[in-house]
Amino acid sequence: MSLLAAISSPSSNALEVGPLKLNAYGLMIALGVILGVRITGKALERRGAGSVDDFSAVAMWAVPAGVIGARAYHVITDWERFSGNFGDAFKVWQGGLGIWGGIALGVPVGMWAARRRGLDVAVVVTVAAPAIAAAQAVGRWGNWFNQELFGRPTDLPWALRVSDGKAIAAGYDPGTTFHPTFLYESVWCAVLCIALLAVNRRDSLRPGRVFWLYTAGYTAMRFFIEGLRIDRAHEAGGLRLNQWVSLVVLVVSLVVFMIQVRADRRVGSSMATHEPQQ
Repeated sequence: MSLLAAISSPSSNALEVGPLKLNAYGLMIALGVILGVRITGKALERRGAGSVDDFSAVAMWAVPAGVIGARAYHVITDWERFSGNFGDAFKVWQGGLGIWGGIALGVPVGMWAARRRGLDVAVVVTVAAPAIAAAQAVGRWGNWFNQELFGRPTDLPWALRVSDGKAIAAGYDPGTTFHPTFLYESVWCAVLCIALLAVNRRDSLRPGRVFWLYTAGYTAMRFFIEGLRIDRAHEAGGLRLNQWVSLVVLVVSLVVFMIQVRADRRVGSSMATHEPQQ
């Protein structure tokens, strides 16, 4: 019964549309980017702080920078795989993008591009936070097409069935089903996007603060999902490298968020105290 209910992996990582043959991994990344740009641009328009065209111009710089940073993070943290065959480091379509490398390079470049465009950088970061989560929710489906980054074996009804070759390569018998970690992350990112959009609509936080809620929300989930994965990774103290990164980013995000919010409240109280009486 569990096998009948399992999620089957695609037989190919390509989608054929007439004479065109599209790499599914790249297509999912592209669709995620398009969705993220649309969400951010529309949010800027609602706030009267910019337009879809404005953010599209920002994305022309931020997205390539994010991809470069994400790939660099993956290559650096998994250097043994590319040592002696450095050409594979550029084969992004085969999978391998580290989100924190993408954030570390894509966000600063996006901020620079937004300032260059004359936009309020803090507002752009605020409305981009849920859009990043939305883009990740879509992009993670590229891992499904590539049959990669799945979790430990399970017989849950939503278990993932991969090809016999992939199961054997992972060290398991053909027919073994696994945790679909791509699906867990996709669903969580979609929920996180909705939650951040709700926070932004309330407009109760100063611009820029919601970004720290995104990083905290994402890393809280990523820590546990990373613990399910069985792909090769560097470990220390019983935790995978990305679990340590998630813990550090989570703690830093929460600390920075709380410090900023408390400072905002003190400023607000001070302004209220010194407001002239009518």
